[in-house]
Amino acid sequence: MTAIYKHELHSYFNNLSAYVFGAFMLLFAGIYTAVMNVQVGVANFEYSIQAYTFIFIVTVPVITMRIFADERRQRTDQLLYSLPLSMSKIVLGKFFALLTVFAVPVLVMCIYPLILSAFGNVNMLSAYATILAFFLLGAALLSIGMFISSLTESLAVAAGVTFVAMLLNYFLSNIADYLPRTAYASFIGFMLLIVLLAFVIRQLTKNTFVALIVAVVGEAALLMLYNVKKPLFTGLLPDLVTKLSLYEAFQKIPGGMFDIASIVYMLSVTVFFVFLTVQTLEKRRWS
Repeated sequence: MTAIYKHELHSYFNNLSAYVFGAFMLLFAGIYTAVMNVQVGVANFEYSIQAYTFIFIVTVPVITMRIFADERRQRTDQLLYSLPLSMSKIVLGKFFALLTVFAVPVLVMCIYPLILSAFGNVNMLSAYATILAFFLLGAALLSIGMFISSLTESLAVAAGVTFVAMLLNYFLSNIADYLPRTAYASFIGFMLLIVLLAFVIRQLTKNTFVALIVAVVGEAALLMLYNVKKPLFTGLLPDLVTKLSLYEAFQKIPGGMFDIASIVYMLSVTVFFVFLTVQTLEKRRWS
């Protein structure tokens, strides 16, 4: 894993990708800090970070699109499969290198509260808790981008789908406001989600029987629960959609409350998509 990590890190810093990524992150961080903190005269650095999270919509697709898609496009993925390493170590090596590239501008941003403290009373605990949450949010979104990159050999497709995924996640809580809150609407929504889950399982495993079992059992259980606990479904789908948003989880941190559930959720999403990436590549390795 260390060899993969060093190789990936060298490739990032041996071309402009890491430098452009870091410069772009710090450029907008500096602009938001100058406008929201210095010009307005607010000492709360966490507000700048809170408004700055949109940057992931652009940066994540650009930095993750090559991580596996380019390997498949150049057919160098066969070299990865032939290495005497488990696929989990290969994926983790690449992911940790990606996190290191992301951590560099985040570490530079850690200086900002110290600079602002010379001009006002900065809540250091809240500021650095927000920076930590910002890093965890980025890690979760990067893991999603890495997983999408593992599904295709086209850089354009990887970047485009990741961009849509980032945009959807950013506006997920707003989308939830337009969803009907009736029990029947939630029931139909969960039916469609079960079908989507079965489709994903079919695509990952190529096992139609398992996908059908998941679909049939899931729909039957959902129908039974709806008939027994119908009031439970009222507003359930919009509430679930809101809670699925990583940005919504992050928004709880800058308010001064270090929400453990939000931290755990962001870490869980990161682990889940790293696991999915490993499974996708493991399946391709033996196919």
